[in-house]
Amino acid sequence: MRILTIADYESPGLWDYFTPEKLDGIELILSCGDLKPQYLSFLATFAHCPVLYVHGNHDGRYAKDPPLGCDCVDGLLYEYKGLRILGLGGSMRYNCGAHQYTERQMAWRARKLAFQLYRKKGFDILLAHAPGYDMVPCTDLAHMGFATFNHLLDKHHPALFVHGHTHLNYGRDIQRESRYGDTRVVNAYERYIVDL
Repeated sequence: MRILTIADYESPGLWDYFTPEKLDGIELILSCGDLKPQYLSFLATFAHCPVLYVHGNHDGRYAKDPPLGCDCVDGLLYEYKGLRILGLGGSMRYNCGAHQYTERQMAWRARKLAFQLYRKKGFDILLAHAPGYDMVPCTDLAHMGFATFNHLLDKHHPALFVHGHTHLNYGRDIQRESRYGDTRVVNAYERYIVDL
């Protein structure tokens, strides 16, 4: 399956300079958050596939202006064409903004999905805004990531973990792709195509 992953920065190539063939062959669009709702709605209008999203820490505006034609999978185990997608948006709590969680709160969000994960025998994709703990070279509280995600990957060994939040322009040590055990980890900053 060819998946377009997006996060954090509205790609001029997909918005300002969009042409329909740029979405040719895309079978699923996954948004890791911190994107304008109008941008997601725009992509949903032209894509011939679902646009799924989780919230980023700057997505408080979605409450009043949600992306039209898109499906929020934040806090859900969502299935599409046999792919089990676990959505856990938000970042580490660093102020009182929307969609920010302590490690304990994120662990509780994951625990609430435990029965569904058991029933579906795990998941194939973890769709999140923040990375896992110590997966990127960011040590500030806002960007350090959740150990809860590491535990989920250790237990279920999904094929793919897609996140945003740590922009590639934050430093040259931040990688587009890496591995965590059996899992391919992709930083979806701006846009990136994944074949799964």
